Amino acid sequence: MSTVILKFGGSSVADNIRLNIVAEKIISLKEEFDNIVVVVSAQGKTTDKLLKEAQELSAIPNEREVDMLISTGEQITAAKLSILLNRKGHKTISLTGWQAGIYTNNVHKSAKIEQICPDKIIKELEKGNIVVVAGFQGINEENEITTLGRGGSDTTAVALQAALNADKCYIFSDVDGIYSADPNMIKVAKKLSEISFDEMQEIADAGAKVLHNRCIQIGNKFNCNIVAKSTFSDNGGTIICKKIENSEVKGIVKNDKLVKIKIVGDIHKTDKVIEIYQKLLNENSIPEYFHNTEQEKMNLELRVTKAESEKVLELLETKYPEYDVTQSEMIKLSIVGYAITQDNKVLNKVIHILQQNKIEVLDINLTQSKIEIVLEKDIENRILEELHRELIN
Repeated sequence: MSTVILKFGGSSVADNIRLNIVAEKIISLKEEFDNIVVVVSAQGKTTDKLLKEAQELSAIPNEREVDMLISTGEQITAAKLSILLNRKGHKTISLTGWQAGIYTNNVHKSAKIEQICPDKIIKELEKGNIVVVAGFQGINEENEITTLGRGGSDTTAVALQAALNADKCYIFSDVDGIYSADPNMIKVAKKLSEISFDEMQEIADAGAKVLHNRCIQIGNKFNCNIVAKSTFSDNGGTIICKKIENSEVKGIVKNDKLVKIKIVGDIHKTDKVIEIYQKLLNENSIPEYFHNTEQEKMNLELRVTKAESEKVLELLETKYPEYDVTQSEMIKLSIVGYAITQDNKVLNKVIHILQQNKIEVLDINLTQSKIEIVLEKDIENRILEELHRELIN
């Protein structure tokens, strides 16, 4: 029997009108698939609203309690959609992440799925039910609610596809696929008909709000059939697959949600550097860049997301008052495409355009599929469009 996973993002389920659109799309797919499992996000900006309310009570709220709070958003959506589908004459049941058998590690706010026991889902499908699962959440070994990080409903969906050996996973949003750049910023952005898991991973890791990075890891590992589509149109979407095409630029991503933190002291001690890194890891704050820039003095630089910066700063200022700790905003520009660094053409074009526009470059890092450029100041959309026209056909 055929099984499909359908994931609907927050904008797709933002209100009752959109919930009706989602319900009709689900009903239409019943003609094509025997079993349907739906994964939903919280409605609209619900998660942002709940986080803001928590921070009004405490600047750095307890992470266990944050997970208790923000996991309710997805549960509300799942229950509402189930009520609606039942009214439309289609047997439906909603399940929380833990009822669906999603077990995670013990990390709050960014837990990783360790195991899925889909027995409850399978039983409900055998009864003829459409199963609606609250995304973004699970339960750990201590029976505590955990959440998977922002965008984690994507990971719920692809993980369920792997666990149920489903035929296909559709990731529905208000955008009709994966674009070469943010179409809200870059008018010439091009929709991709397909993209490899490796390229998609680089784009997600670069900070693009397209798919949750861990869902790509799972999809790649289990060779899942994933399609990103729009809830509100029937246009063909983007297929994420194993296939690697010829060397070409697939995406340009600007990430302005990063903070550079500097830790300065008179004496450099290697064991102290290691100790700081270990404390960050223990708090589940993993910097994407961590480097001591001097030999004889402590001049440590690390790069974290703005969302993590308050927690990291509090840890450093509390545990290491002997050091001067400062922060500054930074911009990361990523050019993504398989094998684009095997020759210098792409990099030379990028540097030439940045130099022409008098953009100061702080750092350049290369991988097989990505050119990463760190900038001190933001760049205008017109420069991103110039890069797009020059690099992407």
